[in-house]
Amino acid sequence: MAIEQVSVFIENQPGRLYEILSFLAEEEIDLRSYSVAETSDFGILRMIVHDTEGAVAALKRKGFTARRNDVLGIVIPDATGSAVQAIRLLSDAGINIEYTYAFVMPNGRPQPPADALPPERTAFVLLRVEDNARAEALLSAAGVKLAEHRELF
Repeated sequence: MAIEQVSVFIENQPGRLYEILSFLAEEEIDLRSYSVAETSDFGILRMIVHDTEGAVAALKRKGFTARRNDVLGIVIPDATGSAVQAIRLLSDAGINIEYTYAFVMPNGRPQPPADALPPERTAFVLLRVEDNARAEALLSAAGVKLAEHRELF
């Protein structure tokens, strides 16, 4: 159940993030979340968008180096410490987390099981791990809810 992510190489210069985000808005690409990891000269912009292939194609037409890759998404209540169980499971299994970022959605989307009280807000934690299949199996077996790309929109 991978989440499709777009990664874009960008120069670390004033206005570059604005240029990309405004371009995507002009192309009507819906952006759910993003993160920037940087060095003094360049950065990697990582984004979750509704149309991954369309975003990659548009960015390449504009001259950016962009690609699609997969990350895991877990669904947790927006509450203190709620990600700890999943992170510990991965850590105890020796699965390296290369990077992570998160966001919150109101109204408890996606819907929790019928027998659970819906949280006011749901958090999504996105994880890039060294072995997606192994991490998915481990988290699922432990009852951690994995997100699907379509649930984020």
